[in-house]
Amino acid sequence: MKRETKLIHLGRAAAKKHGIVNVPVYRASTVLFDGVADMDLSNRDKSTRRMTYGRRGTPTLWAVQDAFAELHGAAGAVTCPSGIAAVGVACLSVLRSGDHALFADTVYGPTRILAKGIFSRMGIDVSYYDPMIGAGIEALIRPNTKAIILESPGSQTFEVQDVPAITAIARARNISTVIDNTWATPLLFQPLKHGVDIVVESATKFICGHSDSNLGLIASTAEKWADLQACHGDLGQTAGPEDAYVAQRGLKTLSIRMERHQASALKVARWLAAREDVSAVLHPALPDAVGHEFWRRDFEGSSSLFGFIVPACNRAAIGTMIDGLDHFGIGYSYGGYESLALPQDPRSGRTATKWENPGQLIRLHIGLEDTDDLIADLDAGIARLGAARAASGA
Repeated sequence: MKRETKLIHLGRAAAKKHGIVNVPVYRASTVLFDGVADMDLSNRDKSTRRMTYGRRGTPTLWAVQDAFAELHGAAGAVTCPSGIAAVGVACLSVLRSGDHALFADTVYGPTRILAKGIFSRMGIDVSYYDPMIGAGIEALIRPNTKAIILESPGSQTFEVQDVPAITAIARARNISTVIDNTWATPLLFQPLKHGVDIVVESATKFICGHSDSNLGLIASTAEKWADLQACHGDLGQTAGPEDAYVAQRGLKTLSIRMERHQASALKVARWLAAREDVSAVLHPALPDAVGHEFWRRDFEGSSSLFGFIVPACNRAAIGTMIDGLDHFGIGYSYGGYESLALPQDPRSGRTATKWENPGQLIRLHIGLEDTDDLIADLDAGIARLGAARAASGA
C-alpha cells in the first residue's frame, strides 16, 4: 500500500470485530478472567494480546502502537503519557547506573533537564557532543559508553545530523542509539532504516495535531524490543485511552496536514530569507542550512517548525513584535493547526558547542492558516520591531 492508504487502515484491526470505523475508547483498569487457568495463561503468555490489566494495554492503546510500529518498520511500540516521558523510558531501557551516555548538544530542553537531574542522580554519566560531529563521535566514546542520544533536526537551531555515520560507529561498538524524531514524524524520516535502535516521538505534536492531547510514542528494533517493553511496563508509563484515541484519529489526516505544513512553512521561510532585515533563516530544507546535505539525502520532506534571526534587540522590542501578531499564538509545543511564534535563546542550553550569533532567534510553527495572512502578519510585526529598535537606539 502507498503511505496515504496505510495511514487510513493502520491500527484498525481492534475495531473490525464490531464493524466500527474508529477503534473505541476502552477505559479499563481491572480485567476479569474466565477462571484461574485463564488468568494464569494471560500472565504467562506475554506474546499474545490478552488483556490482563488496563495499564498493560487495551485495544485503544494497541491500535496506535501497532500503527506507529508499522510506520517505522519496528518490532513494536509503546505509548507514554507525554513526549518527555517517552524519552525517559527509551533512555532507561538501555542505560544503567555506571553507564555513560552521549547526548547531542541540541536536544530538547526537557531532555537535558532529565539527563542533568534524574539520570545523574541514578549514577548515569552524561556528556554532550557537537551534533555535526558525524563519525568523529568515535573519539568521545568511553569504555562505559552505552548509548548515544540524537535529535535531528536539533531543537531551536535545527541542525541536521549525519545519523547513518553516527549509528555505524555505535553498532560497531555495541552502543545503543535513541533518536527524538518529533520534527519529522514517520512520514518524513524513518530512523530505524538508518541504523537507529529506538525512535521516540512526542505524538502531542503532529500526530495528535490539534493541541488538545499529550502523548509519547516509542518504537524499537527487535533487538531492543524486550528491554523496552519491560522498562515501559515496570515504570507504568501508560497513556490514557482518550489521548491514544486522538492520536489514532490524527494519523488518518497526518499525511495531508504534513503536506500543508511543509508547503506553507517553506513559503514563509523563503519570504523571510529574502528580507534584508532578517539575518538568517534556520530551515533544514534551505540550501544554506547546517546539515542541509544530510536532510536532502535522508529525509522525504520538511515540517512546520523552523527559526529565523533578526538583529539583536531588548526584551521589550521583541515583545512589541510578537505580542502584536494576530495569527500567531505565543505558546509552547507545535504541530497543531494554529501558528505559533516564540523568542528563543540557544546560548543557555549548550555545553559542547557555542551559539555565537548576536541576533534574536524567533521560532515559528506554521499552522494551517492562509500563508498570505501569515506573511502579512509577520511583515507588520517585523516593522514594529524595527521601529522599536530605532526608538531605543539599538
